[in-house]
Amino acid sequence: MKRKFLCLLIILVFPAVSYAGSLWDDNANWFADARPGKVGDIVTVLVDERTDASDESDMTLRKNSTNTVGDNGAGGTGLLSFVRGLMLSTENQARGNGSIERTHSATTTLACLVTEVLPNGNLVIEGTRDVRTSDETLQLQLAGVIRPQDVNSDNQISSRLIANAEISVKGRGVISRTQKPGIITQILQTVF
Repeated sequence: MKRKFLCLLIILVFPAVSYAGSLWDDNANWFADARPGKVGDIVTVLVDERTDASDESDMTLRKNSTNTVGDNGAGGTGLLSFVRGLMLSTENQARGNGSIERTHSATTTLACLVTEVLPNGNLVIEGTRDVRTSDETLQLQLAGVIRPQDVNSDNQISSRLIANAEISVKGRGVISRTQKPGIITQILQTVF
């Protein structure tokens, strides 16, 4: 009996001691996945983008013109008096074909930050990743709007589910400099 009274007295006098070692967290939600919902949360975006574009054009231009000098066989005047009924005709034809095919693909995983929570609960996300290899730097930038319910239980979302997605891949370095036209070529392309 003294032992029970002593335990009860300790619990009443030192209530913090009874909670200090608790494994239970009253704020934890045991039934829902932890999904992003506030500014500063991180979402993993699985980028798997592929674009195929093909443009073709075909053009045909034909122009005919006929000119007659003289009046029903009458001679010319002045220096052209020897000319009798000179007939000039020209014909121009031009035909052109052109086609462009482009294929781009980007596959990576990118961690993005939630930068804004919209009034309807959708989230604005942004992320950047720089990858450096040798003397080349590739920078991947992503921005867009996601719905929290599209984020899976692993806190991942496909880039195909991002609204107003802006995905850009930029390169800086030796390879990028060699692919860029020189200054004289740029000036000539601008003028002509």
